[in-house]
Amino acid sequence: MKSDLDAIMQQRNLDALLVFGSAENNPPMMYLVGGGHVGGATLIKKRGAAPILFCNDMEREEAAKSGLDVRSYNVYPISDLLKEAGGDTALMAALRLKLILSELGIAGRVGVYGHTDLSNMFAVLAHLQRRLPDLELIGETRETSLFMYAMETKDEAEVARIRRMGKITTEVVRLTADLLTSCTVREDEVLLKADGSPLLLGDVKAQINLWLAERSAVPSEGFIFSLGHDAGVPHSQGNPADLMRLGQTIVFDIYPQEQGGGYFYDFTRTWSLGYATPEAQKRYDQVKNVYDKVIDNLDLNAPFKNYQILACEEFEKYGHKTPRTDQAPLNGYVHSLGHGVGLNIHERPWSGLTASDDNLLKPGVVFTIEPGLYYPEEGMGFRIEDTYWVRPDGKMELLADYPYDFVLEMKKK
Repeated sequence: MKSDLDAIMQQRNLDALLVFGSAENNPPMMYLVGGGHVGGATLIKKRGAAPILFCNDMEREEAAKSGLDVRSYNVYPISDLLKEAGGDTALMAALRLKLILSELGIAGRVGVYGHTDLSNMFAVLAHLQRRLPDLELIGETRETSLFMYAMETKDEAEVARIRRMGKITTEVVRLTADLLTSCTVREDEVLLKADGSPLLLGDVKAQINLWLAERSAVPSEGFIFSLGHDAGVPHSQGNPADLMRLGQTIVFDIYPQEQGGGYFYDFTRTWSLGYATPEAQKRYDQVKNVYDKVIDNLDLNAPFKNYQILACEEFEKYGHKTPRTDQAPLNGYVHSLGHGVGLNIHERPWSGLTASDDNLLKPGVVFTIEPGLYYPEEGMGFRIEDTYWVRPDGKMELLADYPYDFVLEMKKK
């Protein structure tokens, strides 16, 4: 949680944090600022002190909504700094940043974060480092960054936003199921639109995008709606030209985000319209059995990877390849069991076999459970995914409920 930042800074021997970029679609800045139309900002947090946000005067009122101490770049006249920099805008920005850091007494080890243009920021920080040689700028990998550790546990206000996204997600999934099952079906089992033309996968995805937009949600990372062969490739987003047909497996993995770069939800169902082949039904049932086994055995404060091991063991009993039996299987169970969800669609805790033991199902974490089976050459794939929260009392709460029906019955005309 945000309240853990100072302790994590202390553990990592960081004297301050520098966060660059917009307050939207920028998880580290969004985390501390809370969003808003604030672009090109600089946030500075000294260990043990509240963050200070620097921005342009044009955005001062948007920045003030953050509740932070907001200060203007305009205090540092850009014309004077540009003259000193000989017209080099990267050097100008570095000179301004040097003044800001010096006035705030920032020294020592400083972590650098945020989403911004890499080339420009590299130039600015290179100039800054040459002019403040005693300042040690620290970069961290995304997976192990200070922010990933702080974001790992959520407070109830954050969970309420994720739960709201879950409600939106399941509403859109229900609308999608209704759209598909309401279609007329041609003799060759192709679904038809109201005008009699074939329903294409791209038509369905366009409607999903519209429904999300109407609810102020965005598919900022895309979404997966794939069938047949593509359903057997875990991250295939599907071919827009594919005809929607009866009896093919459809993997619908939808992970929308609050507009402006806020919190995500993550959810998957697998469907077969009208009927399923015996082999498809068997494999779907195996995935559901593994899902149920994992959910029934979730324990508070257990390492998340324990459940990846459990999922592998169960799938291996059914005769499928897993990451335990093959280094990189393309058929069978081919991925990890789940991941954390928040301002990033993938964050701590991690569940992979190589994940460290500190990736725990501890109070405050929001995580997915998503076992699957994939057989692209047989034209089928299956995944079930839900998002859970470990409540402060240690109970595991499903954040959005939705049926697990595999075969969707077509509505009679």
